[in-house]
Amino acid sequence: MPVKIRLQRHGSKKRPFYFIVIADIRAPRDGKFIQKIGTYNPLTVPASVQLDRQKALDWLHKGAQPTDTVRRILSYKGVLYLKHLLRGVKLGLFDEAAAMEKFSKWHSEHELHVKKRQEDNRSSRQGGRRAPAPRRTERKQENETQG
Repeated sequence: MPVKIRLQRHGSKKRPFYFIVIADIRAPRDGKFIQKIGTYNPLTVPASVQLDRQKALDWLHKGAQPTDTVRRILSYKGVLYLKHLLRGVKLGLFDEAAAMEKFSKWHSEHELHVKKRQEDNRSSRQGGRRAPAPRRTERKQENETQG
């Protein structure tokens, strides 16, 4: 039975919200699934992703194939990097403690990047509200004082 890690769409029209699920390849997009491992909301900046890393990693080790979008989500959350590091442990390139140290370093840097992006988005959205356009009467007074 081929298994995919894919998105299951929910939400109303023009307001998508997705569950990240493990499903049989033959099941319909929004139909029967084996296990729900997370959620994805593309409407927020940056997109909100809640994911159970351990379940996703277990399913990847079992041979589940992610779709293109889910592969990007797993990469964003570090699941594919963790799988890569654990493969290095299995091959004997380094021990598990070193792998977890590398992953925690990457994860902390990634979290800082995400927080910076959220702050930039908030400040750009609030920046437009704080500086209202000058009124016409103020413009006329400025023109009279300059001329």
